[in-house]
Order: sequence, then C-alpha cells, then structure tokens
Amino acid sequence: MIKAIFYKERIKTQWYLLLALIVSTGFALYADMRVARAAAMNGIGHLWEVMLQRDAIFIDSLQYVPLILGIGLAIVQFAPEMHHKCLKLTLHLPIRAYRAIGWMLGYGVAAIIVMFLPAVAILCVYLQQVMAPELWHRIILTAMPWYLAGAAAYLLTAWICLEPTWKMRVVDTLIAVLVIKVYFLAPAPEAYNSILPWLTIVTLLFALLPMLSVTRFRDGRQD
Repeated sequence: MIKAIFYKERIKTQWYLLLALIVSTGFALYADMRVARAAAMNGIGHLWEVMLQRDAIFIDSLQYVPLILGIGLAIVQFAPEMHHKCLKLTLHLPIRAYRAIGWMLGYGVAAIIVMFLPAVAILCVYLQQVMAPELWHRIILTAMPWYLAGAAAYLLTAWICLEPTWKMRVVDTLIAVLVIKVYFLAPAPEAYNSILPWLTIVTLLFALLPMLSVTRFRDGRQD
C-alpha cells in the first residue's frame, strides 16, 4: 500500500520535480557564475575583502527560490486531492488515515531534499575551490535558512491545501505568512547560526499541522 501511495504521488509530481530541479540547480549555477565573474574582474582578494567588510555573499538571487519551489510542490501534490475530492478516497485506504498522510508528506520532504541538495552541492563544490573554508562556510550557512524556508513553505502550504473550509484556509494562510517571515528577518550573513538546529526541528514539526486539517476533514467540517 505504501508503494501505491508513493507511485500516486510520483505520478502527480514527476514533471514538477523535474522543472523544480532544473530551476534550483540553474539558480545555483548562476550564483556560481556571479562569484566567478566578480573574481575575474576584481581578483579573488578583492572578493574576500568585500565579503568581510560589506557582508556580501554573492548568492542573493537564490534567496526566495526554495520558498517558491516548496509552495509549488505542495500545491501540485495536495490541491488535486481537494479539488477532485480524492482525499476521502485516500483516507479510506486499508491503512490508517494519518499514516497515509504521513507517507504523502514524507514523500514531499524527500522530494524537497532531491530538489535542493544538488543546488547546495553545486555551490559547495565551486566555492571551496576559490575561497577559504571560513568564507564559503559563511555563504552556505547564510543560505541554510532559505532552504529551510522552502521545506517550511511546503508543509505549511500542505496544511492550507488540506484544510476543508475556506474561512480557516484564510486564517492558516495569514499564520503561514507570519511564520515564513521568521526565516528572512535577519539579513546579516550567518545571523541564524546559533538557532539553526532549533529552526530545523521547528520546521520538521510543521508536519503535524496538515494532520489538524485532516482531522477537521474527517470530522465533517465543510464550507
């Protein structure tokens, strides 16, 4: 049954995942090209000086890409469940309802990793060739909250999509917007270093929110 759930989710999302992977890696390559261009024009020494004195990280173009891709994945995966009224069928599968939703969310989180990990790898492989470890670590750690925001956006959007009433969807959306802002409050490089482990844990805990929507659906809450 779990294989059947994964197969269904793959069919729904495979083309989006391919597009998202291209976009994610494309922006990472573009960020590497910006660094290479700046180094070629002014020298790597000047690049390091700008990073240290002006807090430049040269990958700002990536900032909202994970967020947008995470939202898109949740919509592609869960909006059809509600629009075509498939969620009721999913909850009547010969498997516990929350377990079925949990596997669907697990598939989504795995897809998020597949979308984002190659981009991070591309950044790491290039940056460590032209920068000291302290500098490229600075860039990657600065980008980590952006990628966590993508995972959070996925889980929060799933929560909204699975909510059975429009009134609560509006409320959930307002809450989600306020939560996502937390990931972008501090623009300084490495501003989130001290709370990054806690931010990761909190992000994963957002997986509990879609279960609330499923509970409301099973209780018969409707517009």
